[in-house]
Amino acid sequence: MEATIAKNGFPAASFRAPLDDPIRYPSYKSFDEFIDVERLRSLNDYITRRIKRRIMDAQDSFFLNLHRLDQSSPYMPGAREIWLTRTLSGTKYNYMDLDQCELWEPTEAAKDLTLLMDFIGTLPFKCTGRMLIIYDETGTPVPAHRDHEFEDVCHEFIWFRTNLRKPFYLLNHGTSEKVYVSSYSTWFDTVNQFHGSDPVDALSFSVRIDGKFTDEFRHRIPNPLTNAASTPSLWACSTDQATM
Repeated sequence: MEATIAKNGFPAASFRAPLDDPIRYPSYKSFDEFIDVERLRSLNDYITRRIKRRIMDAQDSFFLNLHRLDQSSPYMPGAREIWLTRTLSGTKYNYMDLDQCELWEPTEAAKDLTLLMDFIGTLPFKCTGRMLIIYDETGTPVPAHRDHEFEDVCHEFIWFRTNLRKPFYLLNHGTSEKVYVSSYSTWFDTVNQFHGSDPVDALSFSVRIDGKFTDEFRHRIPNPLTNAASTPSLWACSTDQATM
């Protein structure tokens, strides 16, 4: 285990599970080849107008940053969230249930973003769970963090944006190497590497859709021998997308 971890750039004690070759961090898998990027870009003004309207109403909750690399960084950094789905009434929210499609239902916000919801319907999911827009207009960074700490859990999701304004990055905390996402859409390992975003002097936003990929789409994805959370990075590194 120790030799494998060292080869991938981590201190020996950083993570419990080993990693398959040729995985290295930071890395991400661009999904631009699998989605209609032009249709996505066409939604930019549409989504921007609706976010700005919500900013005026100050109705959105704050993004919470639990598993931070630096525990002295803010738990509530300032970015806000628009929830397009919520767990069913009477169902307790559990982060690990993001992909349990039967537990989620559309919110009122989804009804105001029908063109976005129509686009989401074209993505390679057989069903969807949590759907979330994260935005910021105050020039606030989101400190480097992991989403959870279970190497045997790999959530299937697509992160996307309608423009390239948001400076979103993946970080190898063992080597301090950072790589910024250059694509409009991506899937990435949220456990074995940290991620965050730098401040920008303008409204920036991204969308994350969790669910279950279609069986046809899953056939494209290589499976690691261990550490299921590393699946997106195995796919990225197997196709020479370790850094972009």
